[in-house]
Amino acid sequence: MDAVQAANSGHPGTAMAMAPVVYWLWQHYLRFDPDDPIWPNRDRFVLSIGHASMLLYSMLHLCGVKAVNPAYETVGNLSVTLDDIKKFRQLDSKCPGHPEYRWTSGVETTTGPLGQGVATSVGMAMAGRWMGAYFNRPDFHMIDYDVYALCGDGCMMEGISSEAASLAGHLKLSNLCWIYDSNKITIEGRTDLAFTEDVATRFLAYDWNVTRVSDANDLATLDRAFRVFKHREDRPTLIIVESHIGYGAPHKQDSSAAHGEPLGEEEIELAKRQYGWPEEAKFLVPDSVPEHFQRGIGARGRTARDQWMARLTAYALQYPELADSLYRMQHRQRPEGWEKDLPVFSADSKGLAGRDASAQVLNAVARRVPWLIGGSADLTPSTKTRLTFDDAGEFSSADYGGRNLHFGVREHAMGAILNGLSLSKVRAFGSGFLIFSDYAKPAIRLSAIMEIPTIHVFTHDSIGVGEDGPTHQPIEQLASLRAIPGLIVLRPADANEVVEAWRVIMRLHHQPAVLVLSRQALPTLDRMKYASATGLERGAYVLADTHDGTPDVLLLATGSEVSLCLTVYEQLATEGVRVRVVSMPSWELFDRQSRAYRDLVLPPQVTARVSVEQAATTGWDRYVGSAGTTIGMDTFGASAPLKALQKKFGFTPERVMAAVKEQLAQAGTSYLRR
Repeated sequence: MDAVQAANSGHPGTAMAMAPVVYWLWQHYLRFDPDDPIWPNRDRFVLSIGHASMLLYSMLHLCGVKAVNPAYETVGNLSVTLDDIKKFRQLDSKCPGHPEYRWTSGVETTTGPLGQGVATSVGMAMAGRWMGAYFNRPDFHMIDYDVYALCGDGCMMEGISSEAASLAGHLKLSNLCWIYDSNKITIEGRTDLAFTEDVATRFLAYDWNVTRVSDANDLATLDRAFRVFKHREDRPTLIIVESHIGYGAPHKQDSSAAHGEPLGEEEIELAKRQYGWPEEAKFLVPDSVPEHFQRGIGARGRTARDQWMARLTAYALQYPELADSLYRMQHRQRPEGWEKDLPVFSADSKGLAGRDASAQVLNAVARRVPWLIGGSADLTPSTKTRLTFDDAGEFSSADYGGRNLHFGVREHAMGAILNGLSLSKVRAFGSGFLIFSDYAKPAIRLSAIMEIPTIHVFTHDSIGVGEDGPTHQPIEQLASLRAIPGLIVLRPADANEVVEAWRVIMRLHHQPAVLVLSRQALPTLDRMKYASATGLERGAYVLADTHDGTPDVLLLATGSEVSLCLTVYEQLATEGVRVRVVSMPSWELFDRQSRAYRDLVLPPQVTARVSVEQAATTGWDRYVGSAGTTIGMDTFGASAPLKALQKKFGFTPERVMAAVKEQLAQAGTSYLRR
């Protein structure tokens, strides 16, 4: 209450109402060592109702959780100090308005958009099951953690929660427990304005175990509910807790103001009086309170962690290769020789589709990186993301060791589950059609905020989808993905650029990546004639260049349009025009290069420029300049064969040639002077 009042901003209600629940869970059940909040086999606690962040910050402070630096080393300072709490929601405080991963140690995932937290917790539970199947051996249970997520009415209304809960029930994730605060209040008022469904029956239909606690202050019943969860081995558990949202005086009982606004000094004093707390004291933490938590969660967590570390030492002696893999995975390192089997594709005018090249590369990498696992939103045969080697297997309730994940038609949940897997240090990928990246965008955005290396593979990257028509032809998706800070977007031009794209992706530690691939075949470029595909690592590179001084005109392209530009390049070269073709598979990687390199690739003095990309032209002006020409999509596509679409929308040598001539004339360059 004091923190929200000091900030004059925040949500005190749920934090107050759920305090008994979270207290009992942390003090008596959560396997968590405050001195080592990144211990791999700790239980995870996810605050899906992120607006109740002061509840989590209070627990982190009172339990004495230590901070972790960017190198994943535990340091001696408190993760959340009392001064941080006093600066709740203020600049640079470790207590921002919603919990943020990598900013405040002890926060397992960034939450705020409702439903994301519970969906992410499914990924954490899946990771726990997969790691258990891979690392555990007789007498060595190295990974067997549980995942708890606290959610509310808003989470239950969001569609992503239904997607994730359905999959969790199907997979029988008995290490997963959602605690649902059923307080029947939202920002608008009582939930019966828009939400009257029987949540318990819905989750029974999902094949969850469902139990109720009719009063959030009934610790005995809470204890029984947690014990039931701990003993349930065949399905996830939903604990429905009925509460009255936190309030001060009795007349404030069902106030939505208590949900989303400070209570006011008078109400806070009344609440403290009712609890027998010093009314004038602010941010009061008696010494006995941290001591109490140290005797509970602190002692339990320390013992569990010490026992695990001792077990790890013995495990490393008996299973050194597995112990090495566990260490590398937890530190986001790769096995030695992981690049050994990467293919090299020979020049081929017919070539192969980006998705087909990626299938070969993905399998080559996955054979060498055992913790690279993933799947698709029901589109694996189309995205070509199936791991096909003999021992890959299918992840299921019958075999948690399988590496092929099946998300069903659940793009939004898939994105959040990938985040949960990645937060658990599994290297996870998910796939779908580029047009459906819109369904996953909120989760992709959160992966960028959290700086975790999730991998998103999107195929069917352009109007090249053809007859499927505008509903399946991505137009604005590339631009919208490129607009997400910290996200690496790669659209390779041929099979060898696909290889280099995967090489870049696997080296990422703190950035998510989107790999955008074609459905149609792309010519495999002759790298003896043109520049090496290794230039991809710098985002953009000179693929083909004039042999006679500074170029007259620059042709810039990504993906399938690069080969189109090469066709124009070859024709113009015979006419004496000095042309440079620049492949630009990743704007983000290019923009982080030095000014000297960027000017080397795109000489400032060359103002005649044409960009070609079968997508919205948004953003290309930063590379072609205000005077340049952008050939792209300014409308939605159409249903027709690919060649007809290319002609209709101007992705032909003739259209590019005309644009080049216009640019040369505009720049005052005589087209036939040589």
